[in-house]
Amino acid sequence: MFFPSDPVIDAIARGLLLSIIAMVWVVLLIRTNGLRSLSKMTNFDFVMTVALGSLVAGASQASDWPTLAQVGAAMLALFVFQNISSRLRKSSDKIESAMQNDPVLLMKDGKICHEALKAERVAQSDLIAKLREANALEFSKIRAVVLETTGDVSVLHGDTEVDTRLTENVRDLSQK
Repeated sequence: MFFPSDPVIDAIARGLLLSIIAMVWVVLLIRTNGLRSLSKMTNFDFVMTVALGSLVAGASQASDWPTLAQVGAAMLALFVFQNISSRLRKSSDKIESAMQNDPVLLMKDGKICHEALKAERVAQSDLIAKLREANALEFSKIRAVVLETTGDVSVLHGDTEVDTRLTENVRDLSQK
């Protein structure tokens, strides 16, 4: 591609130059599509980020220009699809619920929801580790622990009640 007479130098040059080209292309796509492109607000956004990383790696290993063009087109397709899907999700609650999981309440008012842990395949030891990460000091002061749609865990703790708006779309499996 760059140095056909020396395969080692060509491989190094391809790795360096094609990675730079791919990264510049990704930055241009993000600037066009917006910062939301790499957020972890939804499970779709998370998949987008992982797929994009894989494509950048593929671009750095391309052995010819058509392969690089194909990878670039795939990146563009991801951004276009994400843009269209986010617009559709905003326009319809039915589409939103079909494309997006609901967050799940793992703990409420100091009590672990074992049904939710089982349903979401979360070990109690993992939940407790997340409580430590959030600097929770007492079970009695934990108001809510939510497994978010991205797989992140949010811990709401303190002495006051949780504003109901913070948990209005969260599934509570202990109520079933």
